[in-house]
Parts: sequence; structure tokens; C-alpha cells
Amino acid sequence: MKLAHRSARMAAPIAALVVAGLTATACAPESSDNSGGKDEKSGTLRVWLFQEVTNAPKEKVVDGVVTAFEKAHKGTKVDVQYIPVETRAEKIKAAFNDPRSAPDLIEYGNTDTAGYVKDGGLADVSEEFTDWSESKDTDPTAKQSVTVDGKIYGAPYFVGVRALYYRTDIFDDLGLDVPKTQEELISTAKEIRQAKPDLYGLAVGGAYTYGAMPFIWSNGGEIAEGKGGSYASTIDSAAAQKGIKAYTSLFGDDNCPAAKCAGMGGNDTVTAFASGKAAMAIGGDFSHAAIEAGKVKGKYKVVPLPGVKSGEIAPAFAGGNNLGVLKSTTHRTLAVDLMEQLASKKTQDALFDAMGFLPTFTDVRQDVAKREPFVEPFVKTLGAGAKFVPASPAWSQIDASLVLPTMFQEVVSGRKDVEAASKDAAKKMNDAFSSAG
Repeated sequence: MKLAHRSARMAAPIAALVVAGLTATACAPESSDNSGGKDEKSGTLRVWLFQEVTNAPKEKVVDGVVTAFEKAHKGTKVDVQYIPVETRAEKIKAAFNDPRSAPDLIEYGNTDTAGYVKDGGLADVSEEFTDWSESKDTDPTAKQSVTVDGKIYGAPYFVGVRALYYRTDIFDDLGLDVPKTQEELISTAKEIRQAKPDLYGLAVGGAYTYGAMPFIWSNGGEIAEGKGGSYASTIDSAAAQKGIKAYTSLFGDDNCPAAKCAGMGGNDTVTAFASGKAAMAIGGDFSHAAIEAGKVKGKYKVVPLPGVKSGEIAPAFAGGNNLGVLKSTTHRTLAVDLMEQLASKKTQDALFDAMGFLPTFTDVRQDVAKREPFVEPFVKTLGAGAKFVPASPAWSQIDASLVLPTMFQEVVSGRKDVEAASKDAAKKMNDAFSSAG
């Protein structure tokens, strides 16, 4: 039985919405592919969500959803546990291997999807997701992050994207225009450094993969391409090499000295900007609170990161989290229903107000952008077309073994030229893709 989901009620005040009145959906279709072997319609549902730095606002939103869900499903209790993000890999892997101790529903990082599917941990919810009335408004890139080989393994929960933060006071002082192309961005960064040697023009990091990728993507490069049911690296293509050259040209005494910046990651570059040590930085919508708490409060603005041509927006990596039902659940129908309630338009709207999480629904995202001006450049960036990592279980290995940061650092240090470093990175990536099958 399927009932229409209630559309989101957009609230004007910037405060967590009360979601206790959330209308619960009725029975989702049962699946014959249920490793749990049962589909019980009552009992206890176990849920693992990520523990945030400040978790109370998230808990308040989730508690409202849970209260409404339990009220709508007599004899059902929901046990929510908040787990540390840092140790999620071991904990979730253990749950896949021991169904008796496993939760029914989990929050997971969107780059983990393919690996978890390969491990046999996530249930295929393609039919239920397609039948869910709200899913039609899901951002295509967010939907891609729950999709492996054409099958859907969860619901997007929130998305994060990066844009260009810049110091308005420094730009005014030096009479600079906001860069409209990648070339202008690089020359402006170096102009600032020359005028103010105590500042990084644009804070960059050799370990900041997702700050570097827009330069590769905007030049027509890709990380990898699908090949024979697997992937093959294209990080050494001519277009990708052009992007690598553009990004690594920002490391040096004329912008961000390699000795200090080669080892920096994304958090380091945001910290440099927030503390007043950089005139520009590539930061996320999720960086806003940290920058507001820094020395530059009231002295900065945000615009989409420019692409190669004037008026173009460089493609950004679409990060974020998803919710997924475990294959081992003995409460599949209930778990899918709760997943849709926790990922609904109304709940995502509430989570934006509570936590600043960007919604994965395009209509809800437009609404929050009207309420909170700082969101607009990030929404524009997503609207221009964000990118995602290869949907391969090998990606977590490539990421963990620092293949791309090593490539950038080899170029920045002068140990290898772009061609040699990118070819070595491509070989390491292809070895990982091959071993993943």
C-alpha cells in the first residue's frame, strides 16, 4: 500500500522546525530480496546516525520524526544511536558481518556507497525510492551518490559543496575585481600576495583533493571513466593534466609557499582564511560557521568558483551523507518507511535550520536559499552541475592511500612533472580498480 507523501512545509524562521506532526507513510512494497528472511511489522528498529560536533539540534529534529513514526506504527519502537564518524568504517563493516548486532538503518558517507554495496551490506531499494513521491525532486548528483550499477541503495540525506570565499576589505583596499575566470583567479591570488606578502592570495592545499578537483573538471578532465563494468583512470589525460597544472601553479612563494601549503588539507585552508591569513579560500557551505567564528566575520563574501571561461562555474564535488537500509534487516518495510521520513523534504528543511545541512531536493534548496542569503552561491554551484567520485568500491582504497594528494605533492615539490606524476597516479588507481573487480 502506498500513500502520497506530504510535501514540505517551508518555515520562514531560521530555527529548527517542529516535525512531530510529520505524516507517516503507509506500507512500502515488500521485497523478495530480503536477506533478513522476515519483514516484521512491529518491534524495535535500530538506527545508527553520525555524531556531529554539536549534536543536540540534530537530535531534536530526529526525535520529532521518531515520535511521529512510533505514533503511526503501533507496537514499533525506534532506538537511535549516534556513532563517531571517525570509526564508522570498522563499526559498519562489523555490522555487515554480524546481522544479529546490526542496525536496520544507517547514515553513511556518500563516497562509501559502492564499497558497502560490494560488501553486501545495503539493501536495494530501487522500487521503493522510485515509488516515493518526493524522490522526483532529488538532485541528480545526489541520486547518483546512492546508485550503483543502476540500482538504488538508499536515500540522499544532505549534500555539501564548495565555493570561493574572498575578503571584501582586501579586494576594496587593492581595487581588485572578483575573479570571473580561473586564469583571473590565479593572477589575482598572486597580485594579492605581491601587495601583501604576509597573506596567502588563495589558500590551497596539496592534500585538499576536493579543492583541486574543480580545476581538473573545469578543464574537461575526469578522475576516471567507466570501462568494461569497472573503471579506468583518466587522471593522466591531456585535459586533466591541464587542470593539475592550473592548481599546482598556486603553490609557490608568489601565492602559497609549497613548504607550508603542500601538506595542507581542506580544514587547514579554511582555518587560514578564518584566521585572517588568506585573502581567498575554497570552502564549503559547511565551513560557514567556522569562518563566522573567525577574525574575518563581516569582511568576506562568497561566490561560485569560476570556471575556465567568463560566466562559467567550475564543477564542484558533491559531498554529503545518505541513509540506507541494511540487507540483513528483519523489518524491511518499516525501515524503508523510516528512511523516507528521515530523508523527507520536511525533515531536510528542518535539518538545514538546525545544522546548516544543504537539502538534496532542488525545490527545498531554492527555498532555504531565499531564507539564508549565504546559501545562494552554493545552490548556484550545485545548479551548474556538481560532480561525484567513481561509483567503485576501489574509491575508498584510492582515497585512503592518498593517491591524488601524493600526485599533487610530487608536482608541487618538483620531484616529478605533471605528466609523470599523473601517470603514476593513474597506474595506482587502475591497480585499485582491478583489485576491486
